[in-house]
Amino acid sequence: MSRDAVPRSRLGIGHPITDLTIPEKGSTTAREVLSASLKKLVRDLAEVPVRAPSSARVEASVLRATVETAVKANPGALMAALRRPTISALIRCLRPLVGLSELRRDALIVELLAALRYDLSGAGVPLPAATDCRNPDRIVSLFDRSVRLASGETSSPFFDVSKNVVLAVVDNNPLAMEEAHPDKEGNAIDLGGRDPGVWCDMLRDAFDLVREHLPDLAGEIDLFVHQIVPVGFHEQRHLSASYQEAIGTIYMTLHPSLMTMTEALIHEFSHNKINALFELDEVLENAWSPLYTSPVRPDPRPLHGVLLAVHAFLPVARLYEVMTEAKHPRALTEDFQKRFAQIRKTNREGCEVVLGNGKPTEVGKPLLAEIARWDAHYSKMEMGGSA
Repeated sequence: MSRDAVPRSRLGIGHPITDLTIPEKGSTTAREVLSASLKKLVRDLAEVPVRAPSSARVEASVLRATVETAVKANPGALMAALRRPTISALIRCLRPLVGLSELRRDALIVELLAALRYDLSGAGVPLPAATDCRNPDRIVSLFDRSVRLASGETSSPFFDVSKNVVLAVVDNNPLAMEEAHPDKEGNAIDLGGRDPGVWCDMLRDAFDLVREHLPDLAGEIDLFVHQIVPVGFHEQRHLSASYQEAIGTIYMTLHPSLMTMTEALIHEFSHNKINALFELDEVLENAWSPLYTSPVRPDPRPLHGVLLAVHAFLPVARLYEVMTEAKHPRALTEDFQKRFAQIRKTNREGCEVVLGNGKPTEVGKPLLAEIARWDAHYSKMEMGGSA
């Protein structure tokens, strides 16, 4: 994970980042942040051959030639490929700070080269020869939603949730089994004994609820999220996850409550969105030490983690607020309003930690100011004032 802060003037964004938590009507902020993060990813990709282990020298050379060819022949196809987490996660995991062994880096370069060439070839990009390059055990592609084994056998373990998002019963994120949450042990694929159709129906309902009440946020989800990876079924709680290295992928458990699933969708998408900003800037000068009590986790967390939580729960609160204002049938129940109150309390406690202790970078100042505005908004509501 990169720790190099970048001044806003170099982010490729010509204005302060003032609505990355809850978008204003017609906002382009999330799109601009994603675009800037992809430009950084291009630089990361260029560094892969430079840092490749000697065992991957042949593949590194062909990777360099492939990228150079794509830049000249069809840069749009290259950028489209880099947006897909099945490729971008491999690139980010090859950064030195991720700390993978030389053997693992060798395997990832082989997989990256094959996956990138597969997607570019499918887009009609003429590719240089790949003589003497090794083949990975499999290529996972969101370009045509397929998995191709070294034997040539193909499958399509992807199920349509929406035009842009699939339920993926396959995952090539190298970090998927590395879990920071104390109540989980990685993110192994698990449908929880439910048919993929049951998952897709629930996820579609969650998407529809967001589109109905938070259309600008829904547009951002469509822009960022490519795949949802199932990691089990739980009746009592929901455990979801996302990774800065795998922007575009979210991990979700299935839960019988539509509101719980919708919360999780917004929550993990919001992590994806701010993770794109973290690709460019730390946001907080004291992001990683010391540790603080988190309102949503049993373990002490750095401010980076508490900020992630606050940034994700504020748009969840906004959904509950808008549904309440619209007198949605679900919002008329006591359980709904109790949950809304609990979310506001969690946000208030998290905001106290972040706003009271955080030392924002220049890029982070307007983001924290936005969070402070929404914190004041919900604090006023708690005191009985007008929303």
